Amino acid sequence: MSTLEDISALLQKGRANEVKANVQKALDEGVSAKSILEDGLMAGMNIIGGKFKRNEVYVPEVLIAARAMNAGLEPLKPHLVSAGVKAKGIVVIGTVKGDLHDIGKNLVKMMMEGAGLEVHDLGVDVATDKFAAAAKEHNADIVCCSALLTTTMTEMKNVVESIKGSGIRDKVRIMVGGAPITDSFCKSIGADIYTADAASAAEAAVAACKKSA
Repeated sequence: MSTLEDISALLQKGRANEVKANVQKALDEGVSAKSILEDGLMAGMNIIGGKFKRNEVYVPEVLIAARAMNAGLEPLKPHLVSAGVKAKGIVVIGTVKGDLHDIGKNLVKMMMEGAGLEVHDLGVDVATDKFAAAAKEHNADIVCCSALLTTTMTEMKNVVESIKGSGIRDKVRIMVGGAPITDSFCKSIGADIYTADAASAAEAAVAACKKSA
């Protein structure tokens, strides 16, 4: 088994320290940072994402795998920067105003990072205008809003209106998600993308960034 296959396999098991050690080993062997990222770390997260969609693994396994991915990224990041490896897109994510739930948002963030996107997490109970301000600041491709309560999902429409008002609506795609959200709700508020789970959200975000590239 190659070092890259080891990285992928260890990441899927959530063995963070061993992932980190094997990333360093691959770097020492002269493997490119891009290849370690795509064929090692992201390959492992893609497998976990697929299993999560098929209900073969659950939230704890995904969180542990994501932690292992972050451990592997630590020694890799300086090499990615010096090699000029860019993120596949830039995402701003947060849970809308009045809502303090973050497990779903954190899962989506981890899946997106695992898919090679740069993610800026605004946290929970995010003021409406903060989404647009952060999108401008980071030159985001996608604004991602999460809500778990039916009482806060209407706040997503305000985020859409705020982004329109800030003059960047033509530059960003708006993604919405959370337990009470549906595709028809997404369309009704003028958002662009709805997905039912975190792995699908990451796939849709990468596809949207490719389209706008």
